[in-house]
Amino acid sequence: MAHPRTHGLVHQALLYGSEDEHIAGCRQFIEAGLDRSEPVLVAVPRPKHRALRTALTGDARRVEFMDMSELGRNPSRIIPAVREWSEGQGRRRCRFIGEPIWPGRSRSETVEATRHEALLNFAFGESPISILCPYDTDGLDPRVIADAERTHPELVRCGDRTASGGYTDPLNIWYSTEWPLPEPHATVAKISVGEDLASLRRVVESYSRMVGLGVPRSSDLVLAVHEVATNALRYSDTPGELRMWIEGDRVVCEISDDGRLEDPLVGRRRPAPDWVSGRGLWLVNQICDLVELRPSASGTTVRLHVDIAS
Repeated sequence: MAHPRTHGLVHQALLYGSEDEHIAGCRQFIEAGLDRSEPVLVAVPRPKHRALRTALTGDARRVEFMDMSELGRNPSRIIPAVREWSEGQGRRRCRFIGEPIWPGRSRSETVEATRHEALLNFAFGESPISILCPYDTDGLDPRVIADAERTHPELVRCGDRTASGGYTDPLNIWYSTEWPLPEPHATVAKISVGEDLASLRRVVESYSRMVGLGVPRSSDLVLAVHEVATNALRYSDTPGELRMWIEGDRVVCEISDDGRLEDPLVGRRRPAPDWVSGRGLWLVNQICDLVELRPSASGTTVRLHVDIAS
């Protein structure tokens, strides 16, 4: 699996069918980096940390670990976190293992993680970083594995590396209409997004409290809706629409407008101190448990999820 390239992104999907294959593939990737004195960050679900640390023996202390089930709860947070870490390594080439999709994730979370995987190629195309993304071929839907072949230029199976014949331009995936947002099954509350944002905030706060969202998270959701609504007013020619409903154990707020979104990485860059705009969706991604964003020829839809129990 060792890769001789010294410039630009290496992005591989590790297709594993057992815990042993997961450990062996990750260990080979990690040790190849450590042999070159490359910094290594591993972000997999916490239950997998112990086995990897044990397999690395004394090398484990040279590797940073993060819990992907927390970092990647909202997949839109992953790219800025990895960029901040990699830029902190100076000019050195570095390595990242990220497993944002695992058995048990909801369909909406899996779709957003797939879109994130595609955007990694866009965000880090010229960066000196090697990225390995494990996929459980036994536990995940075959469609998810097929999507992994579309979002990764290279595939790794049992130590063998091959080019992915299904690799697709990441922007084609980001703009794709193949993952429409499903219509809610619950009762939906609707309100027009107009200039009176104060009234909009009061409606969101009243609704979120009514359905059981605590005060801190209710305030977070109000702020997130305000930021998206502000963007809708700024970039749309006609009033947008806010819809709110309960989906399982989450409050969902969706804002749709006719504004065109041109930047695939909007909300996935940490704002610099001198930025005068571009902070809204960044803040929304940090606040919400999941953000679904769909650009289209007719406008933009942003769907915000907040766990009621959080």
